[in-house]
Amino acid sequence: MNFIDKTLRTLEECISIQTYVEVETERLELKDLSTGSDWTELYKTVCAFLNTNGGIIVIGIKDKGNERDKSKKHYLFKGFNYDNEAKLKELSTKFFTDKNGRLIDLTSYFPTTEIKPFHSGHIALIYVEKLPEDEKFVYYQGQAYKRNITGDHILSKVEIERQEDLKQELINAQELSIVDEASLELLNIDKLNQYIIRLNRGKTVETLKADLEKALPFLHRKAFVRNNKPTLLGMLVCGDYVEDYTGGKCEMDCYVDSPIVVAQNKQVLKDNIISLMEESIGFVYKNIQVGVSRKNGGTPLPEYPEALIEETINNALAHRDYKSNRFGIIEIKPNESIMIRNPGAFRPKQVINLDTREGKIRRIIPIQVARNPKLTDLLKSFDRWEGKGKGLASLTDACLENTIDLPYYILMTDEIKLFIPKGKIYDDAMAIWLNSFSRFIHELYGRELNEEEKIILSYFYKSEKQNRLEHYTVLLTSDNNHKNVIADLEDKGLLFKNPESPELYPVYLVNRTLTKEDFTAELVTIFGNDFVFLPIEYKKVLLAIHQHNMYAISTEIVSANAIGNFLYLQEHKIVENVSDFESYKRKVRNIFNQLEAKKFIQRKDGKTKESGGKPDFKINFDYNNNEISLF
Repeated sequence: MNFIDKTLRTLEECISIQTYVEVETERLELKDLSTGSDWTELYKTVCAFLNTNGGIIVIGIKDKGNERDKSKKHYLFKGFNYDNEAKLKELSTKFFTDKNGRLIDLTSYFPTTEIKPFHSGHIALIYVEKLPEDEKFVYYQGQAYKRNITGDHILSKVEIERQEDLKQELINAQELSIVDEASLELLNIDKLNQYIIRLNRGKTVETLKADLEKALPFLHRKAFVRNNKPTLLGMLVCGDYVEDYTGGKCEMDCYVDSPIVVAQNKQVLKDNIISLMEESIGFVYKNIQVGVSRKNGGTPLPEYPEALIEETINNALAHRDYKSNRFGIIEIKPNESIMIRNPGAFRPKQVINLDTREGKIRRIIPIQVARNPKLTDLLKSFDRWEGKGKGLASLTDACLENTIDLPYYILMTDEIKLFIPKGKIYDDAMAIWLNSFSRFIHELYGRELNEEEKIILSYFYKSEKQNRLEHYTVLLTSDNNHKNVIADLEDKGLLFKNPESPELYPVYLVNRTLTKEDFTAELVTIFGNDFVFLPIEYKKVLLAIHQHNMYAISTEIVSANAIGNFLYLQEHKIVENVSDFESYKRKVRNIFNQLEAKKFIQRKDGKTKESGGKPDFKINFDYNNNEISLF
């Protein structure tokens, strides 16, 4: 017979023979609900149960009598009024708030409300579960209550402040949760000693442990054990059968997503945290291309920086949301990108999400926040965590070293996807973009851009492009070790601070002229409907010619070859298929011939092809409609 059945039997005997036995405890309360004040007291008790250790409320029995004279106390059976059933169902959604007064849906903490026969009628039983420590406290009418013995008491300001501190600590340290189903015997002493050996490198700070009994003080101190039960941290580091007790928390599913079936690969990794990191990194190394550098006698040269691969995978496992049971995912698309998908979310203070006059701004502020501080601290012993707070900055560092293309995040409700594209931030596409505005840039800057300046301009330009797609990029500011370059670009007008961005974390945007891609209005003014009715491919060529005429240095050759390169790389970024590339340029060359024949464009030297004119073109501003269709 369970606790509540025994209690109800005791109550029925007391009511039947008019005796009294104390049954109310810290986790059991009797309520009558025959008056309005009784309902108020019910809400206070529910609030107290939620904020303390949960409990059961029995409705339909009243505890009466003199508190000082127990001999005069007795129980009065009133029974449960079915008219109140609907009100009980509202308990979880309509009465309790957070500290800011916002209603909270607590349905999951009211597992059941039971109505059952009792004595000469019925009673109702409300089961209330306690809130997790990182969700306490809840409030009723602006007050938070706690359960103390058999009474409901208002929590003091000090208690509330202490809990808020604890809540933040627990949010930051989900690795300290107890694994209820696990026992101490599951902690492997050999794995623990491997950790201690790493810990002792350079200076002995801890002795090796002969057995679990001798290891207990150390296990408690390191938070591998709490209340004589293994914590998630302990299981992740040195637990046996870790996948049976932690589920997806110790799992990384790795894929190679290739259109070539034989090149596809899948591996499900389940292991302790250090081994999981090493195996995940190993999977990536095995499935990316590795070239050979001429330096140091031919050293391996992976298509992604080795340090970045390790850093991002380590970050994924160190900072993931260990409250979630979902596994992580690594997906490699050959010659395209690495994607790491992880349970979790950025803190609100890390995210900039603005819709401004200049367009969408979606940036992640590179504030390093350790979601699992004890785990990240522990990883230092395994050379898996630098402890320097680099995190997001390692992505921008790799970009500005021009060893990867622009990384970006896709933020979902409770998961984060990080994409690291293969390539360079300043690539051929960015080179021809800046080249097409070379005269405009030179007029503002007074000289040609150096390599670092081109890289930084490319970073901001590509960030705007990705932000339009709801992709979040890492905020690059004057404090990210590039202060002088960004300040110079801002002073010269090539960058500007968006006035709607946060004051402490300004978002820099590229000069609006450099983002201009559509010159349709200008060309309609010149060519009228003859431009409007041109096929799209012809329009693209004319728009590109006009852009180069207006903004590129006058000595820049505007030929079919140059415009073909410009348009192809604008769309494809790199040349992967030489045959397709050459075919596209032949098509552009044919378009040039027809546009020249119909006087849309002309050679800058005023000559024709037949008279030896150079293949360097400009828009024909003296164009007259000859009423002869191009087609």
